[in-house]
Amino acid sequence: MEHTIGLEIIEVVEQAAIASARWMGKGEKNTADEVAVEAMRERMNKIYMRGRIVIGEGERDDAPMLYIGEEVGICSNPGAQGLCNSDELIEIDIAVDPCEGTNLVAYGQPGSMAVLAISEKGGLFAAPDFYMKKLAAPPAAKGKVDIGNSTTENLKILSECLDRSIEELVVVVMKRDRHDGLIKEIRQAGARVQLISDGDVGAAISCGFAGTNIHCLMGIGAAPEGVISAAAMRALGGHFQGQLIYDPEVVKTGLIGESRQANIDRLKSMGINNPDKIYNAEELASGETVLFAACGITSGNLMQGVRFFHGGARTQSLVISNQSNTARFVDTIHMFDQPEYIQLN
Repeated sequence: MEHTIGLEIIEVVEQAAIASARWMGKGEKNTADEVAVEAMRERMNKIYMRGRIVIGEGERDDAPMLYIGEEVGICSNPGAQGLCNSDELIEIDIAVDPCEGTNLVAYGQPGSMAVLAISEKGGLFAAPDFYMKKLAAPPAAKGKVDIGNSTTENLKILSECLDRSIEELVVVVMKRDRHDGLIKEIRQAGARVQLISDGDVGAAISCGFAGTNIHCLMGIGAAPEGVISAAAMRALGGHFQGQLIYDPEVVKTGLIGESRQANIDRLKSMGINNPDKIYNAEELASGETVLFAACGITSGNLMQGVRFFHGGARTQSLVISNQSNTARFVDTIHMFDQPEYIQLN
């Protein structure tokens, strides 16, 4: 899979990032997202594959493009079926977030990116549009920290695994009212807190790389993004756990229905009979082959954002594969017209 469509998925996230970056700082988060969706879909439909969106922009009636269940790729086009009968045809499941951190793009803040994860059919957990309690940590702490532990206990374990004092640890938490108690406990334990407004996929992945000065992600964020993070962390060998949160009183938003019981019933209708199950990365991204790709829209800890110059743009992407056990940073110059010069820095 990696050798067949690896380069093409890089181009998918690059095109989404470039489209969204044109709206950076203009205060229009919905437009920044919409153009990224359109660009990602257009490029995916040029790939020789039969793909199915398992995590996308929502249900079909709410999202005209890249909705859950949508088929993408050349072989999803009825007119191309004569070209798609080969035994070599790749059937894959795809999780996408064309603009991870729409507010970050709208207000010109760091850390937004276009992301996707792919695996063979059935290889990605089709997470409902709920919330998820998440714990991400470096490879050295894999299987040692646990989402069922107290925050203080996990910080002690992480300190031992990384041979750092707790005071040297940096924990990323999304700035939300639901995290007030979590933030207080982290600080009381002695660790430092880095608050982010959006975009916890990048924060989770940063835990997998030394030198980012991010040692842990804790807290509750969107469940679909949790699956994408898990795919990357599985390929990196990092620690990731997620537990679905379906109680509106816990997340303190009106975005997941009106009642706890109604949400439990919805999960059961989706085949999730144990709503409190704790999933690890290998369960959320269970496929034999898992690929993750991201391209920076605005600059962050891992990648530089899109840089435009007259007649072109420069992007930086990250592709992680458990097939080749690689994490590749890809620097690309895109020439739109006949550029007067090519920007190197």
